[in-house]
Amino acid sequence: MSEIVEEVLWAEKYRPKTLNDIVDQEDIVSRLKRFAQEKNMPHLLFAGPPGTGKTTAALALVHDLYGDNYLQYFLELNASDERGIDIIRNKVKEFARTMVPGNVPFKVILLDEADNMTADAQQALRRTMELYTETTRFILACNYLSKIIDPIQSRTALFRFYPLKKDDIVGRLEYISKQEKVDFDTKALETIYDVTMGDMRKSINILQAASAYGKVTVESVYKVLGFAQPKEVRDMLNFALKGKFMDAREKLRSLLVTYGLSGEDIVKQLHRELTSNELQIPEELRVLLMDYIGEIEFRIIEGADDEIQLSGLLAKIAIYGNKYLGSNNE
Repeated sequence: MSEIVEEVLWAEKYRPKTLNDIVDQEDIVSRLKRFAQEKNMPHLLFAGPPGTGKTTAALALVHDLYGDNYLQYFLELNASDERGIDIIRNKVKEFARTMVPGNVPFKVILLDEADNMTADAQQALRRTMELYTETTRFILACNYLSKIIDPIQSRTALFRFYPLKKDDIVGRLEYISKQEKVDFDTKALETIYDVTMGDMRKSINILQAASAYGKVTVESVYKVLGFAQPKEVRDMLNFALKGKFMDAREKLRSLLVTYGLSGEDIVKQLHRELTSNELQIPEELRVLLMDYIGEIEFRIIEGADDEIQLSGLLAKIAIYGNKYLGSNNE
């Protein structure tokens, strides 16, 4: 009978188990280590973009507090799924009201995506945090701090997580690639960072998907992302800037049909090209185009036809290109 090999997401397989294993966020890690050493901590509020280590830091802290058997002292809830007031009144209270034997006199509840909780549920949570402080500590993780009500913010110690640095992301991707015996081009790993901008989880997921092509290359990364190669978008933009509207439109149709990109994808790549230092155009022209790209993105999101809106964008770029670049446009 053949052995069944269970495929594991690399993002989970290589998730740090302890605070010592966490990449970047040195200031946060050092403060959390102090809580683990003292076996005491306040309620915590982790705020920051996705993939920056909020949930990982919470799990590592609980592991360092209780050891390998930490799960019996720990409750994790995803507040985006379980965000109503009944969850706070029932599941959280049931877990929070029982005493904990051992060196650490409290249990820990992690509420992930807490910014998705309703206002009523947050008010109920505030009261629960007050009632069960002796036996329970709460860790709230959120993407948007502004969506957490002030009474909860005032009862928690705030930790701000920031996107991870390029060297840390690329270094981690290299480590995982070597562990998984995957061939890679360093430029491909840098491309992954350029797309994810410091989101470690997304970076690892892209790496794993791209590895299915055999070798992780820039081309395989763009295939996984469903993006066109930057050169294709750059060529379309340059045609439009030179007033060659029909050539630019042919490139656009290729991106929409051949690559299967959505209008939003193309707008985002145009935005990336326009903010690139490689594009040498007057600053006033750059500002005008950025402003118009924002308008086009809004129209597409609202349901306007992708091809018509993007054709209009290319026409506007051609008009501005002739006006600002003129005889230097060849």
